[in-house]
Amino acid sequence: MKYLYRTYQLLICMPLFLLSTMLTATVTALGCALGAVNFFGYHPGRLWSKLTIRSLLLPMRVEGREHLRDGQSYVFVANHQGAFDIFIIYGYLGRNFKWLMKQALRKVPFVGIACEYARHIFVDKSSPGKVKQTYERARTILRGGMSVVVFPEGSRSRTGSMSRFQRGAFMLADELQLPIVPLTINGSFKVLPRQRDGHFITWHPLTLTIHKPIMPTGQGAENVQQTMKMSYEAIEKSLKA
Repeated sequence: MKYLYRTYQLLICMPLFLLSTMLTATVTALGCALGAVNFFGYHPGRLWSKLTIRSLLLPMRVEGREHLRDGQSYVFVANHQGAFDIFIIYGYLGRNFKWLMKQALRKVPFVGIACEYARHIFVDKSSPGKVKQTYERARTILRGGMSVVVFPEGSRSRTGSMSRFQRGAFMLADELQLPIVPLTINGSFKVLPRQRDGHFITWHPLTLTIHKPIMPTGQGAENVQQTMKMSYEAIEKSLKA
């Protein structure tokens, strides 16, 4: 069965993924260039992500969408198990948002230019001034009513377990007094861990758990520390071995 699934990936899924990636990037860039950034910066990517997961026959379950309120801007923070986290969140979160993503992703063919046109936020850590500009863009987006998604670990897990969180997303939420929504991703590490980039994927069920929003209880360092701790604990509690 393993080799049959790999043959299916090679002959069916890979050509479909490459074609859909090029088409999605082109539609996203053109639509955003024409001014419909909110629509084309989200919906083509959402459909692309769902197509990728469904074509690979990966079972997908979402829990907790009822915790989100229409019209509310959120700072979503998620654990980062692997490359499939992107497809899980983009395809199944059910909210229009902007990514805070690594600067290196700008160089990915088709995807990088589509993300630029969609006005996702590349985190440039080359200098303090660049970092400041990055977070100023995030503030502008959040003040405009859009949500953002951040992987506060900073990079994909090497073991499936969570690393320490960085403070940036929590400081942003604290400054703007916005709720933080923890997201737990399960199964992505089993499907394609960091160590197996470029290899065949392994069939495994995927789950996205949307936790209750964590509201600010004050403003300043204490609130940042508390929301970061509560987010970490909520995500870790729902992780499956």
